Amino acid sequence: MYRSVLAFAVASLFTASAVAQHGAGRPAGAGGGMGHSSTGMSNSTGSSNSSRGNAAQSPTTLLQNNNHLDTHLTDALTKSGVTLPTGGLQSACSGFKNLGQCVAALHVSKNLNVGFDCIKADMLGQAPAAGSGCPAGTGSSKMSFGKAVSTLQPNADAKAETKKANKQASDDLKNAESSS
Repeated sequence: MYRSVLAFAVASLFTASAVAQHGAGRPAGAGGGMGHSSTGMSNSTGSSNSSRGNAAQSPTTLLQNNNHLDTHLTDALTKSGVTLPTGGLQSACSGFKNLGQCVAALHVSKNLNVGFDCIKADMLGQAPAAGSGCPAGTGSSKMSFGKAVSTLQPNADAKAETKKANKQASDDLKNAESSS
């Protein structure tokens, strides 16, 4: 069961990164870039990955229902130098479409020294908590991962940074899977 949940999370990661890089109007495999992954997973939506209904579960629900996943992924993130916000991984990932998207946002936050609350707010289109230190206008509209990065860190190469964070997230998810 743990492997099927993690396989779904990894598939979701690649789907989210493909949509972020290619835009929601194009198929995940269209154009260059994310047509396949080194793990052999396709860019399918993952909607039929499990007969248990994991495709409809939020990252928070996946983590609540799978303590091993939560523990091992938290350990993998810690080993990567990512500091989780107060409330842990479940709290950090609330509102995200999939677990991979959340983990990638955590990595880009660390990599670029940008507040996770600010990235999350822009990606979800929700105002950040008061006192978060985010720039004015953060969270005023929902943005792709790349757009959120370029908005919060204009001098960064958003495409390269999101690719790097997606790779780190994929590695963490694989490490968590092998530990389960």
